Amino acid sequence: MRISYYAATFLIRNLARLIFRLKIIGKENIPPGGPFILACNHISYYDPPLIGSSFKREIHFLAKKELFRNRIFGGLIRHFNAHPINRNGIDKSAIETVSKVLNSGQAIMIFPEGTRARGVEFLPPRPGIGMIALNNKVPVIPAYINGANDLLGSFIGRNRLGVIFGPPMNQSELGAYAKDKDGYRKFAEDSMGRIRMLKEEFNQKAVLSKKMKKSDLSSR
Repeated sequence: MRISYYAATFLIRNLARLIFRLKIIGKENIPPGGPFILACNHISYYDPPLIGSSFKREIHFLAKKELFRNRIFGGLIRHFNAHPINRNGIDKSAIETVSKVLNSGQAIMIFPEGTRARGVEFLPPRPGIGMIALNNKVPVIPAYINGANDLLGSFIGRNRLGVIFGPPMNQSELGAYAKDKDGYRKFAEDSMGRIRMLKEEFNQKAVLSKKMKKSDLSSR
């Protein structure tokens, strides 16, 4: 891991824990080496740095090309492994970039929804993640992030900032999907289903944690 990447993620992770009570669950599901795709819901511009700092491996991610128009900001996020993507239609150059990243043994974060969800519900997943996953044949790890779109709420205790990682979808599971439009769409839907399950698990753990704290306070 590069020193600059390590320093940035160390700072983000610890500040998020200190100020916003960041909770990280399931880090053991992140492989210590080798390529993988991290499939996560998308609710905020803060998602990539918060998720990327939740485990000790470098990860690449796709960002809309408009973010690279500013040379300074674009250069900064490029340094931290951001790659531009045109969200209007199929961006073949972005797909080739993803394949290069995975073929080099690295990891990449992909948002199945394709863009930020503005409400509490997930957006319908796009089939692009299915095409990328099934053609590259690498593990796909589902993840769910909560509270990145309400950092003030996390600060005052109204919400909980957290990331939870699920078990990987391995090659044998990927092999059950056809490499066509229907297969890509079905995989995208199933990966989103895994993320939905992680959301339920995270919320259950959050509720249990609140009950335990109340119980501890009442017993004093």
